[in-house]
Amino acid sequence: MRTEKKHGFATRAIHDGQQPDELTGAVNVPIYLTSTYQQEAIGKNKGHEYARLTNPTRDALEESLCSLEGGTSAHCFGSGMAAITAMLTMMKTGDHVVCSDNVYGGTQRVFDKVLANYGLTFTYVDTSCAENVAAAIRPETKLVHIETPTNPMMAITDIRAVADICHAQGVELSVDNTFLSPYLQQPIALGADIVMHSTTKFLNGHSDGLGGVLVSTTEEQAERFRFVQKCTGGILSPFESYLLLRGVKTLAVRMKQHDANGRAVAEFLAGHKSVEKVFYPGLKDHPQHELAKKQQSGFGSMISIELGSLERANAFAQRLRLGFLAESLGGVETLICHPATMTHAAVGAEGRAKLGITDGLMRISVGIEDVDDIIADLDQALGG
Repeated sequence: MRTEKKHGFATRAIHDGQQPDELTGAVNVPIYLTSTYQQEAIGKNKGHEYARLTNPTRDALEESLCSLEGGTSAHCFGSGMAAITAMLTMMKTGDHVVCSDNVYGGTQRVFDKVLANYGLTFTYVDTSCAENVAAAIRPETKLVHIETPTNPMMAITDIRAVADICHAQGVELSVDNTFLSPYLQQPIALGADIVMHSTTKFLNGHSDGLGGVLVSTTEEQAERFRFVQKCTGGILSPFESYLLLRGVKTLAVRMKQHDANGRAVAEFLAGHKSVEKVFYPGLKDHPQHELAKKQQSGFGSMISIELGSLERANAFAQRLRLGFLAESLGGVETLICHPATMTHAAVGAEGRAKLGITDGLMRISVGIEDVDDIIADLDQALGG
């Protein structure tokens, strides 16, 4: 499935996996709404047998995402959580996983509340310090899973350093690249073995479809992920695949604007009297600013701000006019969430306290509206 990187990112986003339809010449990949395929004879088909196994629309999407992340294959699932759960099917009873302590709350929930029931064990560490990863690896460790930047505290992990630690111990490294997309960060080029996304977010970009993807770097991984797709059936539908293909075509231009708007909004918030602290790797006072500059090609549009109390956070949320108080991120519109009651509610009060996720913390996914309008809305909502 691998596509050679002969063209630039934007060109590949538009063309790789998205060739005109051979039958009609349609420039958009058709939505193949079929559950099965006519076979020419017993044991002879045209490359497809049953839609749970393969679908031409999903195949095109997987080729596209594989190209953008620089892997050897990509495998799409019905949601980001379905993708991360599928990745953990590589594990067996007794295996151990090291994970970033500040991951999306749903990731920790499925690890601790579902997969732990099958005899897997998990250790959560601050992976922004690579030495913590090295100290947490055991003989039974099979995988290290990191988010960078983390959700919602925006901590950065040195992918290359952690990859070197993992590979020296015979451990694979997976990276959740949802917050930056392959346009702003290339984990495989930095040594990652697997990249995953909630494609619901920046890859889709329009807040109208759920999805997840695993990008592999070995045939062994690819065989496993294809087998899981076949056996468990948590695949991405043809229509959702079409929506994601459409979104990917504009990924480069959208991410440029997200990044530009994110930088401007972060600078504004850093100087606002109602904001106690801004968490954004693009600001020079961020503790991993230099690392972010080194391993990312931009800082993106994810920002968290500390407002000091639940009362102030709620007042801010209720005064919003342009931005929407909503779960999720990565859409063209500005989305603002309250991690303590939304994304990280399942972590519990004690867990949130350890991570610094206070009742006054708000996470902002800066959209691609005119940046002056975004800033004006945030200013009035903050009581500026």
